[in-house]
Amino acid sequence: MPSTDTTAPVPAARSAHDARTATATGVVEVADGRRAQRLNAELLPLLAEADLLDSPAIWGSVTTPAGVFRLEPVRPGRDLELLTGWMNDPEVAAYWELAGPAAITATHLRAQLDGDGRSIPCLGLLDGTPMSYWEIYRADLDPLSGHYPARPHDTGIHLLIGDGANRGRGLGTALLRAVADLVLGNRPRCTRVVAEPDIRNTPSVSAFLNSGFRCAAEIDLPEKRAALMIRERVLRNLL
Repeated sequence: MPSTDTTAPVPAARSAHDARTATATGVVEVADGRRAQRLNAELLPLLAEADLLDSPAIWGSVTTPAGVFRLEPVRPGRDLELLTGWMNDPEVAAYWELAGPAAITATHLRAQLDGDGRSIPCLGLLDGTPMSYWEIYRADLDPLSGHYPARPHDTGIHLLIGDGANRGRGLGTALLRAVADLVLGNRPRCTRVVAEPDIRNTPSVSAFLNSGFRCAAEIDLPEKRAALMIRERVLRNLL
């Protein structure tokens, strides 16, 4: 895991892509030691994700039938209260099982933000308004890979729509298609987007099917029986 010790130096850019990310965040311009330490703590998730997930922070936006959508990496200091409220919605809690005080949600986020960048928690913004929560993760580096024939750079997604008023009207289908397109458009090494919704969550499974995913199998995970959903790059323009 990357160190969060404030004495650690800011990582040097190792590629043109990393350099673009570093410049965008202002890291390259940092010369003062204390300034570098502060930025390192705040921007570490953005820097870490550059190697494993090709920086969702700079993927840009996509136009959907519901509006302009983009992903923005979660910042607990800004987003924790909002996410805690969503996790305590009974419809969300039934599958995410993170209901309770903010500390529970914070622990869930911190496990990703303090990790090596293989999973990035993001807000989904529709026309600039946060309305969904996403986890973009390297499925081939996740325990999920032990339950299906994973390929290098398979990219997984988890999703919840935070506002109940946005559920049940086809929005999930539009957003899943948009995020799959963002993944495939920004991760050239990724040939498949995968997901594993709870098989009991019929609306979620239907949304995946309607957005171009196929159900490849039913798999038994430690916490649930899941539908393994896969969207192939080679079929991207046909579905």
